[in-house]
Amino acid sequence: MPNQAWNRLLEGNQRFVGDVPRHPNQDTARRESLSDNQTPFVTLFGCSDSRVAAEMIFDVGLGDMFVVRNAGQVVDPVTLGSLEYGVELLGTPLLVVLGHDSCGAVTAAHNAYDSGETPPGFISDVVSRILPTVARARKNNRTTINETVAQNTMDTVDKIMQLSTIIKTAVDDGRLIIVGLTYQLHDGRTTVVAQYGGDEAAVSTYAS
Repeated sequence: MPNQAWNRLLEGNQRFVGDVPRHPNQDTARRESLSDNQTPFVTLFGCSDSRVAAEMIFDVGLGDMFVVRNAGQVVDPVTLGSLEYGVELLGTPLLVVLGHDSCGAVTAAHNAYDSGETPPGFISDVVSRILPTVARARKNNRTTINETVAQNTMDTVDKIMQLSTIIKTAVDDGRLIIVGLTYQLHDGRTTVVAQYGGDEAAVSTYAS
């Protein structure tokens, strides 16, 4: 079940990249069938960036994906609770953390690390949560924005596993795969950067 969900997701991305999307589950009948319940096959935690609309880049429709988004995929208690809702109460067998290149939040943290100056207002809170990732990226000789995006995606996956007993238990029981992906804005492709659970060979086969 988890590997089937993964294959379905990546096949949708391949259609999107190839410019042959099917736009499934977007008609009136689908909308009406979901009025009383939902059974998504994936929970996705992504960035709020307007260029990374999850349902579009994976070519899925209404009721297919339980999506949680904020700037830079920052993990906090509300985010974790939302992800746990998707995994435990909705029973999704797949959890995807989706980073993307040229991320504004990661760029702001990257610049703040170099300048020592943080943005105004609550934007600084977002930046402060990403700064440890910037430091870790530099330690690992990952100095570009997109390399830092990959580090942030990996760190987010690790943090979810460390902080959420519910999600870690689902992985340990074989009920859930967590995959960290980075998304390329110019061609729509995704790359696997982190994984817990599932058949590693199956995930690697479908990585774009």
